[in-house]
Amino acid sequence: MSGTAVAPAPDVAAALPAAFVPAPPPVDPPRTSRRSTGTVTLNDVALHAQVSPQTVSRTIRSPELVSTFTLERVRDAIQQTGYVPNLAASNLASNRSMTVAAIIPSVSASVFADALQGLEEVLAPAGYQLFIGSTGYSPSHEEELVRAFLGRRPDGIFIVGTNHTPTTTHLLRESKVPVVEAWDLTDAPIDSLVGFSNRDATRAIVDYVVGRGYRHPTFAGSLQSGDSRAMARKSSFEKAVAELLPDEPVRVVDSGTRTIDFETGKNLLGAALAEHPETDVLMFTSDIFAAGAVFECSRRGISVPGDLAITGFGDFDLGSHLVPTLTTVAVPNRQIGTTAGDLLVARMTRRSNEASAIDLGFSVVARESA
Repeated sequence: MSGTAVAPAPDVAAALPAAFVPAPPPVDPPRTSRRSTGTVTLNDVALHAQVSPQTVSRTIRSPELVSTFTLERVRDAIQQTGYVPNLAASNLASNRSMTVAAIIPSVSASVFADALQGLEEVLAPAGYQLFIGSTGYSPSHEEELVRAFLGRRPDGIFIVGTNHTPTTTHLLRESKVPVVEAWDLTDAPIDSLVGFSNRDATRAIVDYVVGRGYRHPTFAGSLQSGDSRAMARKSSFEKAVAELLPDEPVRVVDSGTRTIDFETGKNLLGAALAEHPETDVLMFTSDIFAAGAVFECSRRGISVPGDLAITGFGDFDLGSHLVPTLTTVAVPNRQIGTTAGDLLVARMTRRSNEASAIDLGFSVVARESA
């Protein structure tokens, strides 16, 4: 039987009119692939910028090492994708967190806010971020904050005060992290120190009021055991009165744990007048308390300084706008922050290995209230 030729299968597609030929499936443009969590990754940025992941990493860590073209391309990709660098991973690789921990007694007192602003002015241009913790004048809470911050590996620490629990002192000394204590002086700082003598400042304002002829001073403020600076001022006041006015009793009014605000100043005024009506000058540990007392004197019709002189401590901007303007002690709040920032940056960038102790001093500002 002769073989039968089998005709090839007809080309159906070729036989169809062009309009009926199915188009090939579209090719999707490159898309970023995200993790199951939806987080944009470094690889996503690299794909978007059409560079390698290593180039993206180098651009983020050391932008000065890449070309302007690449820098702009990667930054645009980061902007478009919404990528947030994993700083924790970067920190592990570089052993630097680019953060500084600031531990202060209170966020409500402008003296500390001024110092933090000065600190930030120095740290931010150097690429460091500031983490802030408030102790509430509690030594035990300060210890907790130190532990918590050290667990996050800051590159430096700014801490208000020179009196700490033994554990806090040990933790800071053993951390090998640059530390700047502030707002006081001590013969045994943990590392670097920027401040002034609270004792000398109080003695100076007592000398001033006694020199003005006042003979019945009363000291008033929040004298919490955790506030070593206020306690140092109280001790200095007591010593000055004993030396300058030996026949006078030592008059002290304590607000306890009340907040630092005008209302507490008002209450301190009332307590001082009730307990020590012979008072001729009321000396406050803070301008905030002093301002509250000045306002209350105006409400009560008490003449300042005619009936009662008033002094403060800190030289807040408010003091120069009170009626009458406030006699006070000026301390370099902002300069404490900028000086501490300079010391920390020098140590963190290895430009200096030396600890420093800097006394920025103080001054008595004589105005109308005393």
